[in-house]
This record gives sequence, C-alpha cells and structure tokens, in this order.
Amino acid sequence: MEKFKGKYRIPSTRLQNWNYGWNGAYFITICTKNRIHYFGKVVNGRMQFSHIGIVADILWYEIKNHADHIELGEFVVMSNHIHGILILNDKNCDRNFNNNDNR
Repeated sequence: MEKFKGKYRIPSTRLQNWNYGWNGAYFITICTKNRIHYFGKVVNGRMQFSHIGIVADILWYEIKNHADHIELGEFVVMSNHIHGILILNDKNCDRNFNNNDNR
C-alpha cells in the first residue's frame, strides 16, 4: 500500500473522471489532527462548543461571503470533526448538475 507522509492510507475515493469544480452538492468532512476534541464535547446528548467550536460554526456561514456561486447545505460541528454540504451552482460552469446530459 502506498504511504503518505510515512503513514498508511486508504486509496482515494474521488472519482478520477470528475472535476470537483463542477456544479453539484458535495458532502465534506473535516477532521481535527489526531482526532483531538478541539470543537467541544457532548454533554447529556447535546453538543457544547468550545471557543474553537464556536469559531468553526461561525466560519461555516462566512463561506458565502468569500466564494461566489455557492450555497450552504446542512452543517454540523462534532467534537473532533465537522460535516457539511457545499452546493456549487455556477450558471457559467461547463457542467451543470441540473442538466441531465452530464451523466
């Protein structure tokens, strides 16, 4: 198996023939280094943000102020990672996810 920075890793799940700049809805996950619980902790079944968790939550909503043609889908901050859906919708893009010809 190929190593990355001296560590084993799984093969990429990215589609080789897909340009991730094309329009579409993209589910993303971002993990903290070493899976350390920087963003907070779950107490009584509810997430309690740390200061860094609050910043992560705020910065998600700032994405729209820094990138054109993007919509924000669902988003959640967990103790050691975040999940979110970014929707790229550029009418000038060569590939439009609403166009059935792009399969």
